[in-house]
Amino acid sequence: MEIHLDGKRISVPAGSLLGDLLPERDEECSVAVIRPALVEDEAESQEVRFTTPAGDLVVEVAKTAAVSSLLRPEVAERLRLHWQDRYAAAFGQFESDVRPARRPGRYERGDVILGCGGYDPSRSYLIFARMGHTADYGAPEDGGVIGKVVTGRGLLDRLADGDRITGVERVFRRVDRSNVIVTRDANFPLEDGMQLVSYVEAEVQGSGKDGTDTGTARSVEHFLLSVQGGRFRVASSSSTYVADTHLVPTRVPAELSGPRLEGTVTVRTAGKSPGGVYIYTQGVSASPAHTVVGRVIHGIELVRFAGEGDLFAFRAEPEQFDLVGLSLAEAKAVAARRGVSLAADAAEGDRIVVAQTPATTLEVLAGGEVRLETVPAENVVSITLDEAAAPRSVTIFREVTGLKHHSVGKMPLVFVFEDVFLFKPKIGKGVGIIPENTPTGEVPAYTLAMTNDSRRGAGMVGIRTTPNAEFGPTSEPLTGTNVIGKVLDAGNLAGMREGATVYVKEVK
Repeated sequence: MEIHLDGKRISVPAGSLLGDLLPERDEECSVAVIRPALVEDEAESQEVRFTTPAGDLVVEVAKTAAVSSLLRPEVAERLRLHWQDRYAAAFGQFESDVRPARRPGRYERGDVILGCGGYDPSRSYLIFARMGHTADYGAPEDGGVIGKVVTGRGLLDRLADGDRITGVERVFRRVDRSNVIVTRDANFPLEDGMQLVSYVEAEVQGSGKDGTDTGTARSVEHFLLSVQGGRFRVASSSSTYVADTHLVPTRVPAELSGPRLEGTVTVRTAGKSPGGVYIYTQGVSASPAHTVVGRVIHGIELVRFAGEGDLFAFRAEPEQFDLVGLSLAEAKAVAARRGVSLAADAAEGDRIVVAQTPATTLEVLAGGEVRLETVPAENVVSITLDEAAAPRSVTIFREVTGLKHHSVGKMPLVFVFEDVFLFKPKIGKGVGIIPENTPTGEVPAYTLAMTNDSRRGAGMVGIRTTPNAEFGPTSEPLTGTNVIGKVLDAGNLAGMREGATVYVKEVK
């Protein structure tokens, strides 16, 4: 049989199963299976083709109403190249209903903008951005981006004086009406001609052949952290998007607002579910509550058909550059592999990276160098966290120690007495630590626990080096103790002194 796996033709024996084709697949991750099309129909797509003597530009539109006006014959006849510079090329002029905001907007290469000259809607232009820049094009409040060039971007650089748009038409595509299944069943039988999509890949905003733009460095870093494990879990879905919300809530800066076309990846920066990552399956207009962080370049079919609860394999290009938590030797190997110059505060010894500068992937790749802060390995305490038994407390612990963002976090050691080590991480006001996973019998030695809100010392974290059936690791009664994990390398606690910063490494 012939199978199309992620765009490649593969011959497999008759009777093969999904597990035979993908033996190393994560069994929790779903795959989109598209049976050979039996019934096809034509449907209007979200794409518009602009024809020029030099070639065609295909634009995926976010504002269908604005593009519809361009389809009128009297408008299409006026789309001559009126002016151009290194940043953009403008066709027109024609009349539109633009309401200019009289302020500059930020644009990226390939953006298609509807603006006007002299803030006069009767002198409107269709503007194609050639590179990232900021300009006032007499566009409306949202910047006026009505779409993005998806085919023919190279043509933007070849437009010349005298060129004109000779035709504007909607693109019709063939719609597959056959059965589409999203499954993770390794025993799913394969059929001749099937198409399988086993992963999704996205290119991050700011990274490209022309270099690295750090304007979205912080929001992109959150996105890369979200998919760091190579997975995207669909927590919610609609007719226009799927969303992964496992890092909600997280404050993420609003760095780049733009049209959310099919395949656009955004992070929510305000309102409900801040820190959620969204992938769009249909074009919608820009939102100030979303910052654009990437675009799907493979696997949009899997995104379209995935439903709530589905998990699919995810790749980001480039992958996150985060050395925190690695040994110095491992960090050097990663930096060398990725062509980044590395400077550390110590050159030798068994040391663990606890901080890196710059902190974000795009900034590191743009500068080509990174500086590391390290500590001796014996100063790092390895722990495991029991998220299933104490989800709320573990979430708070990761947040306040920094383990939410890196595999190594830190907290201040404030008290050492006999067999008790007490830590006081900074917990914000109003953070409730409800009683959960409170012990009912003897608490084993080297249990990691947090005091809950039933006691005055709520938020204290403790470790006790001996078992105790009366008091928990924070020296509170068992009813005031939330067990959140355990210490793996107890010997590293021996040299800790009051006032020290203790680094903890989560082992999963």
